[in-house]
Amino acid sequence: MNLQDYIINDITPFNVDASIKEVQVVFNQLTYSHVPVKKDGIYLGCINETDAYCFEGENTLQDYQYSLEPFFVRHTTNWLDVLEAFAQNNSNIMPVLGKDNKYIGYYELGDVMNLFNDTPFLSEAGGIIIVEKGIHDYSFSEICQIIESNDTKILGVFISKLENDIMQATIKIGHAGMNAIVQTFRRYSYNVVSSHEEDLFVDDLRKRSNYLDKYLNM
Repeated sequence: MNLQDYIINDITPFNVDASIKEVQVVFNQLTYSHVPVKKDGIYLGCINETDAYCFEGENTLQDYQYSLEPFFVRHTTNWLDVLEAFAQNNSNIMPVLGKDNKYIGYYELGDVMNLFNDTPFLSEAGGIIIVEKGIHDYSFSEICQIIESNDTKILGVFISKLENDIMQATIKIGHAGMNAIVQTFRRYSYNVVSSHEEDLFVDDLRKRSNYLDKYLNM
């Protein structure tokens, strides 16, 4: 996929001597969280919409240059890193710079997300398994080996959560052998977070629990 085809340049960065009132007017017309700012043709950073409405309208961006957020990506940055930049900066617009920090245009979050939607991880039919294990106890090679040893193809895997020394991985696989894969993960001491209708282990526990309830209610 050629991410550069999605560069948009219909927003001209504000010069640093522009008034805050001008910026506020533009934000009233747009749905973006930020707009870019430049000085002498060089990108300085983005002004946040919330900040723009808090500043005095008669002042200029130069008076509030300290508040500019200097995030950006290069035109050569791959789409996953671009997506990460969006998440880290809580923005729906991402300035794109070329050589010498020259502003080229920007990416829109929706366009980059649509690229992710077109990847096999989302577009191909398959099943999702979410597993947990200690952050020092798992390995991607082990996760892949567990799945492939059950004659199933991996469509994608990523770390979806890191918390309290616990890693959570979200895995997409072909439909075949879901129950066998779930059981294999458990044998390798992974906690299977996701629920699966064909999970025989859980089904057996449910039957035992129902039997115990009936016995206790006799």
